[in-house]
Parts: sequence; C-alpha cells; structure tokens
Amino acid sequence: MTNGIESLFCLRQRESTIWREVLGGLTTFLALSYILFVQVAVLGSVGVPVGGIIFATCVASAAACFIMGFWANYPIALAPGMGENFYFAMIAGVMGAAAWGLEMPGWKPALALVMLVGAVFFLLSWTGIRRHVIDAMPPALRYGVAAGIGLLIATVGLDFGNLIQFGGPAPQPVPLGGNPAAWLTLIGLLVIFVLTALRVPGAVLVGIVVNGLLAMFAFGLIGRPGAVFSHEIFTGVGTTISGGFEGFAGLARAITGKHLAEVIVFAVVLLFMDVFDTIGTLVGVLGEAKLTPDGRLPDVRRALVADAVGTTLGGALGTSTVTSYVESAAGVAMGARTGLAAVVAGVLMLLALFFRPIIEVVGQGVQIAPGVFKQPLIAPALIFVGALMLRAIRRVDWDDVTEYVPAFLAALLMPLTMSISHGIAAGFIAYALGKLLTGRAKQCPAVVYVVAALFVARYVLSGWLLGA
Repeated sequence: MTNGIESLFCLRQRESTIWREVLGGLTTFLALSYILFVQVAVLGSVGVPVGGIIFATCVASAAACFIMGFWANYPIALAPGMGENFYFAMIAGVMGAAAWGLEMPGWKPALALVMLVGAVFFLLSWTGIRRHVIDAMPPALRYGVAAGIGLLIATVGLDFGNLIQFGGPAPQPVPLGGNPAAWLTLIGLLVIFVLTALRVPGAVLVGIVVNGLLAMFAFGLIGRPGAVFSHEIFTGVGTTISGGFEGFAGLARAITGKHLAEVIVFAVVLLFMDVFDTIGTLVGVLGEAKLTPDGRLPDVRRALVADAVGTTLGGALGTSTVTSYVESAAGVAMGARTGLAAVVAGVLMLLALFFRPIIEVVGQGVQIAPGVFKQPLIAPALIFVGALMLRAIRRVDWDDVTEYVPAFLAALLMPLTMSISHGIAAGFIAYALGKLLTGRAKQCPAVVYVVAALFVARYVLSGWLLGA
C-alpha cells in the first residue's frame, strides 16, 4: 500500500515522504479551518441555514481538495474564499431588497449565481480561453481590489468585535469599559499576531480557540456546546440545496427585469475574484514548493478545474465561491510537495462535519444587548486576514498615476462604502478613463472598458451614483 501511495503521488520524484505529506496536509487544514467558523457568521447573517452552510463548506471543499490532490497532484487545499464570502453576502443583501421584487430571500439567487459562475469557470479552465481571462484584468486593479477587500474585511472585523460602531454620520470607537466583546477581540488578535510572528502553524485557528474558551469560562459570553460530536450532519442541507436551485427563477426575473447590468457585474466580479485568487495562490505556493520550472505552472488546467468544480458544487450545496487557499503555503513549509497533502486536508474537512456543535457555538456570535449580536470570537481572524490581504497593494506601480490612482480608489472606497462592488466600480472606471484620456487606450484591455461601461450604466440608469 505504501508503494502504491508513493507511486500515485510521485513522492520520490518530488523528494517527499508519506509522513511529510500527512503533516503538511494537517498543517494546511489547521491554517485554513478558521473559514468554517467565518462562513457560519457571514453567510448566516444573510439567512443561509447554518447546518447547510457547514455541510456545503466541508463537502465542496473536500471534493475540490480530492480533485486537486488525485488529479492535479498539487499540495493545494481549497475552501470558500475570504473576500468572496463577503461579496456573496453583499449580493444576497442587494438581491433580497424589496426593490428587486424577486419574492425570495436574496441568498437563493446568489447561490444560483455562484453555480453559474462556477460552470463558466469550468469551461474557461477546460479550454484555452482561461489564459485570456487571466490576462484581462490589469495588475493594478487586481492588487487594488485585493487590498480593498482586505480593508473591508478588517473593517467588518472591527464591527464584529465591537471596537467600532457604525450607523451614525461617521464610525465611532466603542469605549472599552464594560465592553467584554472588545477585550475578547483584542486578546484574540494579540494571540494571532504573536503566534504568527513566531511562525506557529494554525495561528488563526488557535486564536479562535483561545477566544472561544475565554468567552465560555472567563467572560461568560457564550454557553458550552451541548456536545463535541454530532451525527446529525444533514440538518438544514435540503433547505440550502433546494434554495440554490429555486434561486434560478429569481435570477431569471432579475435578468429579464431592470437589473441585467447589475447581475452581469456581479457575475463578472465573482469570476475575476475566483480566477485571480486561484492563479495568485498557485503561483505563490507552488513557487515556494519549487514546482514551477521556468516559472510555468505544469498541469494548471487540472488545478483550475478542481477550483471550478468546488465553486459549482459549493453553490449547489449552499456556500460561497470555493477557491485555492494561500494557507497551503503552511503545509508546503512543513515539507508537502504532492497532492497527498491536499487529500489529507480534504479528509479532515469531511471529519469536521461531525464537530458541528462547536462550529455552531463559535459562529453564532454573542448577545451584547437585547437584539444586538457581535462576533468577537472570529473578529480577530477577520482583522488579521484583512492585514494579510492589504499587502497586495505594495505590488502596484507607484510611478504611474494611471495605475496607482485606480488601485487606490478601489482600495479606499470598499471600506468607506462598505461595498466591494462600489470599490471595484471606481477602480475600473478610473482605469479606463485614465488610459483613454492620456492617449494610452491600447494599454487597457477591452474587457475593462466593457465592465466600466456597465458600472456607469448601473449608476446612471439605476440612480446609484451616491450609493442609493
């Protein structure tokens, strides 16, 4: 059996061992498993049933990990992406608004849209068209959008942790006195910060665990879970699966109504986020693993297909876009070089299904006032991940004003408007105008002009210029 595993995953050719791959897969899982708690909080906030979220996240992630491991043979694990989940929540909120008149919760057509985008990504990955899509978005917009999403996630984390209060004319800091949720957030952030500096694998997960224990035993903010394990892993699954497919009817009404431009923009942004997250992760992690000879990605089609299958399956089951996780670098640092590490991470994702009681308790948040709930257990993770994503801004060309201003606007407006869409719109429009009006129209890909025009039409025709 050992020889069969070595042969299947080419362990000797990549100078690895079964033990290294198992340790690498375990490390990767520990590094990314915080997403289980975050998904419950973020998707649950727009009405997606908690049981369905957990099942969809674990199963879709595991399936994508298995394809990545067995077929592409890369040490890359997959799970719902940070950034994509917040964009999904935003789409669900917009589509669920009374003005859209879809007569269903917004998360249903949002899941249908994720399925469609996953199918398109699959086709692009299976054919050679994907390379044109990858090259279509200028680096400045790529990095500006990534940084902006990071700032938005961190801002949400400050709100979740009851450190900043929104709702007035301007965000206001919340006093620390009599504010255990804020203290819990700060403690968790300090734990993650120090452990990351010390290169401890799974620092984010450790921070969440520490926060959970403190919330239970020191602050008394949450109750203990009724059990550690549960065999009731299918509760709520039928609702999310049927809801996603019911969402196609709502999506059709939106497209045939007055919201065609918005739906196209949502779909394009979801596609771009998925494609560029995947490519960026593959280049970075596989480069660290020394699996990119001559700077090329061998068998990249298979890796992209794994991502696309995960996204489509996730939407069908009830979760947001599944993508390759940069936290896989933690497993590579432990010696992982083959797909066996991804398979191990996928198996652990399936086993996480049975820890549903703990995931629910951590993800449900704490009540700080009648009818007011916060998420101090996962807030530190959001703030820290936001800081990680902000690092992308350093790769912008700061010597070219037509490059850095669009990136800056995209990054700035996301946290200010609390909308990924508005930030992306500002970046695309500024980039298109900057290149067009300075005589460098050919430097701007045609797809950027198209998307910029769609955003302009959306604001002018829908009266959203001021974010209404």
